[in-house]
Amino acid sequence: MRAIIAGAGRLGSRIARVLTAEQHDVTLVDLDERRPAGPAGGAGPDFVPGDACEPAVLEHAGVLTADVLVAATDRDEDNLVISHLAKTRFAVPRVAARVNDPENTWLFDEHWGVDIAVPADMPLVALVEEVAGAVDTVSLLRLGQTGVGVIETLVSAGSRADGRRIDDLRLPAGTLVAAVIRDGEPVFPTRDLPLRPGDILFLVSHTATEQEIRSAVQ
Repeated sequence: MRAIIAGAGRLGSRIARVLTAEQHDVTLVDLDERRPAGPAGGAGPDFVPGDACEPAVLEHAGVLTADVLVAATDRDEDNLVISHLAKTRFAVPRVAARVNDPENTWLFDEHWGVDIAVPADMPLVALVEEVAGAVDTVSLLRLGQTGVGVIETLVSAGSRADGRRIDDLRLPAGTLVAAVIRDGEPVFPTRDLPLRPGDILFLVSHTATEQEIRSAVQ
């Protein structure tokens, strides 16, 4: 996942460290030019000094290829501007914004480009789970010594899987579609089941990676 975190304060830095430790591609943006430390003193996220309210700064940080942006400054007005730019100008798929003053919560909605309004007291774990949910393909678990993994992927409009039957998917060898979730309900994955946008596939594989599944479905 490619993530941009605007605001390198306590919240932004903690989110960046967690995502970096999980091997996501993270860039922190902050007016303070001091580079935040990485997890346990190791390599940290990329860092771009500057005002994230400026489109040029966001472009320099890589917003055009971002999967998610988190506006985590301590100023609600800045978080709204950053969110609006991210969604309307750069079409970032998932935008989360911190709400510092609860009285401003009503502003943090789709009109300002906000997908996830983050209360100041929201637990870090819950926030990271929300942010990580932005990706379309996620490795859920690997089953002990067998090496068999379960991978979840979303069928989006215009993707390779959109309109195709399960049997027509060019999945990696040894990969099976174990379940399809459609409109919140499980659907038996018959070979001739046509897939449509919004379907969630659960795949079981011994060798396939997230990238290989993404290439086959997205």
